[in-house]
Amino acid sequence: MASTVLVVTALEDVTADLVVAALNEREVPVVRVDPADIGPALTFGFRIDPDRAEWGGLLRTTSREVELREVAAVYWRRPTPYTARFAHLPRQQGDFAAAEARHGLGGVLHALSGARYVNHPAAVARAEFKPAQLRTFSRLGLRIPPALVTNDEQAAREFAAEHDPVVCKTFRGLPAGDDGRAGAIWTQRVDPETFDDTLAVTAHLFQAEIPKTGDVRVTVVGRRVFAQRVTAPDGALDWRRGDWNALLHTPVTVPPPVGTALHAYLASFGLVFGCFDFALTGGGDLPEHWTAIECNPNGQWGWLPDAPDIAEAFADVLAVEVEKEGCP
Repeated sequence: MASTVLVVTALEDVTADLVVAALNEREVPVVRVDPADIGPALTFGFRIDPDRAEWGGLLRTTSREVELREVAAVYWRRPTPYTARFAHLPRQQGDFAAAEARHGLGGVLHALSGARYVNHPAAVARAEFKPAQLRTFSRLGLRIPPALVTNDEQAAREFAAEHDPVVCKTFRGLPAGDDGRAGAIWTQRVDPETFDDTLAVTAHLFQAEIPKTGDVRVTVVGRRVFAQRVTAPDGALDWRRGDWNALLHTPVTVPPPVGTALHAYLASFGLVFGCFDFALTGGGDLPEHWTAIECNPNGQWGWLPDAPDIAEAFADVLAVEVEKEGCP
């Protein structure tokens, strides 16, 4: 009988800590693991047989162990990359060991029969592409900013002439540098006069700047929706670039048509949870005031004032699988 929630994440993860605490309050069995600990601190023996088409066997950490068939739900957060585990090896050996770990241990953990994933890493990978996000928003009836993906100087100039002012956004965060620390490049206005042939080096995302009156972060977990208007005291174009402790938060109500579209969005990608960013125009009380910017399918929410309620929502969707398995 499946009775355990498996939490897959790095050791230091405050967001996951909140969910684990909520599950502990409900006395739901939890096993937390970081697959990159593979080695003496993380051992396993998984089997599949012709007469039982599912993986089983023990997964052991230094403090806990779980039989895979006891896992009812998986909270897949942000595990450490396997490459970090083997960084001390020569490059070829390290790449090989990381790939074997990812396809072996990771392959089994990605394929637990009957377990509910929040979210499945494959679904997250599909949903991380911003072009797919914007297309899906639009197809579901949400407003989006006019956008251009290009590496062509002339195309960029023509778009800017049509939609001035224009902002530039990155598709992904800044990778870790030699010191191991990752970074970010914030949304910023761009001057078309600076465009030149260096645009050809890689892909760029340009969007028409929305004359927004505010920003909203909407966190959807299962059927529950949490929305906070986010205000940067300095009026920054991108509220993420400043001191998050100085941000002002105000609960807002999501118009029903927008909420319906967000549930449909998650379903289209096979997601249970997502963090959505919107730009508001006008008062925000009408659907047409809400412009969808992006969705992070594995976003941070522990910094929000309603984080305790969000943690309970995660516990709801994870624990319900345990309760269902416990029913006669």
